[in-house]
Formats: sequence, C-alpha cells, structure tokens
Amino acid sequence: MTFPEKFIELPGLNKLLSIKLTMGNGYLIAWAHRISGIMLIVYVLLHVNTLSSLADPEVFTRKAELFSSPIFLFFEWLLAVPVIFHCLNGGRLLVYELFTTRYDKRILTWVCGLSCIYMLMLGYFMILSDQSVSPHFYWFSGIIISLIITYPFAQRVKKTQASIYWKLQRVTGAFLFMVVPAHMLFMHLNHRAGRDVQMIIERLQQPLVIVLDILLLLSILYHGGYGLITIGKDYLADRRIVKIVSALVIIVLALFALQGIMLIGSI
Repeated sequence: MTFPEKFIELPGLNKLLSIKLTMGNGYLIAWAHRISGIMLIVYVLLHVNTLSSLADPEVFTRKAELFSSPIFLFFEWLLAVPVIFHCLNGGRLLVYELFTTRYDKRILTWVCGLSCIYMLMLGYFMILSDQSVSPHFYWFSGIIISLIITYPFAQRVKKTQASIYWKLQRVTGAFLFMVVPAHMLFMHLNHRAGRDVQMIIERLQQPLVIVLDILLLLSILYHGGYGLITIGKDYLADRRIVKIVSALVIIVLALFALQGIMLIGSI
C-alpha cells in the first residue's frame, strides 16, 4: 500500500503510518504509554533532586526563578501531555485487565478528549497564576475520590492469581490515576505552592501533606520501577542482563525514595 504523495518527503510520518498500518493503533498506544511512563519517572527523579535544595533557600529560589521563565513554563505545560495520557490510558488498561471490558475505540476517544480538556484547563490556570485554594480541602477531597476509585480495582486485583508485585503495581496505578493529575493541577491552582520556599516548607510540615507526599512518592517510584523492569524483561534477551538492569533500577529508585523521605522528614 502506498502513501499519498504529500507524505513522501516526511520520512518520520511515513514510518509512523507504516507502523500504524502493519501493527495497528494498539501497538502505537502501547509504546506511547511506555514512553510517557519513562518521561514521568525521569521527571519525578529530577523533581526530588530539585526539592533537595530546600536546605539552601537561596539555591532553591534561584532554581524556582529559572523554572518560572516563559520557556520552562511552556515545557511544564507540555508535561501535561504524558501525565494525563499515561493516567487515562492506564485507567483504560486497568478496566480491560480487571473487568474484561474492552471498547478501545470509544475509550481512546475519551482519553484524547479528556486529555485536551485537562491541558486547556491547566494552561488557563497557569496563565492566571494568581489564584489560591485551600490545601486541606483540596487534598482531603482528592484522597477521598482517589480511594473510591482505587477500592473496586483493589478488590478485583485481590482475586487474581498474579504475583504480589503485579497486584501492587495495579493498585498503585489506580491510586495514581487521580492523584498525579490532581497534584500537577494543585501546583498551578496555588501558583506559589511549588516556588515559594516558605510556603513549601509550611505545606510540608502539615501531617496530611506529609502522609500524602510520602505515599505519592513511594507509589510513583514503585509503579514506575515495575514498568521499567517489565520493559527490560520484554526486550532484553539475556536473563543475566535483565537481572542486572532490574537490580540497578531497584537501587536507584530506592535511593531516590530514601532521599525524598529524608527531605520530607527533615523540614
């Protein structure tokens, strides 16, 4: 099958269309899910490293000013693409795996539509940059909604014969489905929440926020680590290399988890 003439000088697009025609949408969506997941785990590690500079407020303030520049704000807005896509598509996969319900075309349409709505909403709040919401009310509501979403998935996961590691990966996925987009939105509903040193310190001293941040950090690192190890098992033929890569992933993520917990506990 030949492509239209207007695509002949676009080799990247030709390649993409070729994959779509030979492998189908499912293949592209699967790889988009994995790539977005890798992007998010890298961002989380960078985020933990940046927050570690809170020990020196002047250094953190300089970094915050750099990240507040227009170009960084634009890339931060673009980060909403992998965030919301990975969360919504992950929800689609959970529904299929645990409830054997598959309406791919319809659900993928919803994934794309809701992703666009989320990005527009986030961009609107980023442009306003002067609003404020109550952290306690926001996160209490967010946690309640997240637990309501997580509970039915956890009940279904418990009935499967899969390993405890697989089950925990699915349960953390259900929990993060709501919390991760909510966290990103909160940072721009409360514009100073992620940039003002004093406000960050005050927020991290609140018991509810401490529990949520630790739970969020551990859930993301476990969920992402399991995903990275799964990719390694799928594409590395040598089992010894798989074990080495898996061990490295576990060690690196465990160190970042320890760094994050120590940071939260030291404030």
